Amino acid sequence: MKRKRVAVIFGGRSGEHVVSLRSAASIMDAIDKDAYEVIPIGITRKGTWLAGPDVWSALWESRSSEHLARAVLVTDPAAPGLLIQNGSSSGEWIFQRLDLVFPILHGTYGEDGTIQGLLEMAGLPYVGAGVLASSVAMDKAVMKILFEHHALPVASYLYFNRSQWKEDHLYWQERIEKELGYPCFVKPANLGSSVGVSKIHDVTELTESVEAALLYDDKVVVEAYVEGRELECSVLGDINPVASRPGEVVPCNEFYDYRAKYVDDRSELIIPVELEEQIEKKIREYSIKAFLAVEASGLARVDFFLQSHPYRLLINEINTMPGFTSISMYPKLWEASGIKYCELIGRLLEMAEERFKRKQSLLFVPPE
Repeated sequence: MKRKRVAVIFGGRSGEHVVSLRSAASIMDAIDKDAYEVIPIGITRKGTWLAGPDVWSALWESRSSEHLARAVLVTDPAAPGLLIQNGSSSGEWIFQRLDLVFPILHGTYGEDGTIQGLLEMAGLPYVGAGVLASSVAMDKAVMKILFEHHALPVASYLYFNRSQWKEDHLYWQERIEKELGYPCFVKPANLGSSVGVSKIHDVTELTESVEAALLYDDKVVVEAYVEGRELECSVLGDINPVASRPGEVVPCNEFYDYRAKYVDDRSELIIPVELEEQIEKKIREYSIKAFLAVEASGLARVDFFLQSHPYRLLINEINTMPGFTSISMYPKLWEASGIKYCELIGRLLEMAEERFKRKQSLLFVPPE
């Protein structure tokens, strides 16, 4: 059987560059080598596309990339693949055909619809959500509006852009204090892995936290603090998705921030977590409903808060390209639900091809 050639794209320009490298390393190690030939494609922090067997280690060690081959995606659906430069900067460009892509890119320029749009233009099947779902799920304000439209419970929130904040920050201070209270969370609207997120306790911390969030995005979301357990659920599928058993995150810091997720390594993941039958059922139901609300595809992880007083379940967010190392919550929840890591990768690649074939069968111009 001829192996299919899959480009695993990792790195990228977002604040989650290192998270992407970790996810890609696990995927490339576990993928079925009898069925797939892996083409590693690394994107530097400046956005340069590179190819070759040494590209992952060069990005991980932040080494010079001058010796690595440059890569360019061909945006001609009649010739799906890459142009890879042979040797030096003056070297010949060689075409390499691709069958599909696993864009394991988190955050900006990877999980926000941008790379998905490029792959659509290139006529390539790819793992994960499409342009609409990726961009909607990345924008925490739009995401919450959609969830509310679908009768999914979310915590109280406000959002504003850079211009609105500069024009009348006192107005927003008053609204935050009146409608949300303290403590509360300040977040960039479009980012992940808790980058740029601050928990603030009074108005004196507000301005500094908003300015910090505006370093990463032009829009800010402020959310009411929810005291409760942090639960997560994985979703797999397309038109008829299924949900895993839920897990729980017990943060080692005041909240599950970037350090708690990736640096301190002291947060506890309970996989799966034992909950009341009705609560687990509701989490899985809401997870599928959230997945369908944003029109996701392939994979997503839905995060929840379970409050004690009052006792209620709230959706925090949906991630359309969650962390994918062999010990990340998304694959570990599926392992606890009966799907092993390598099998999960295979299913996602198969779904990418099935979704692509379905879209290719659609008419783009009226029949004559």
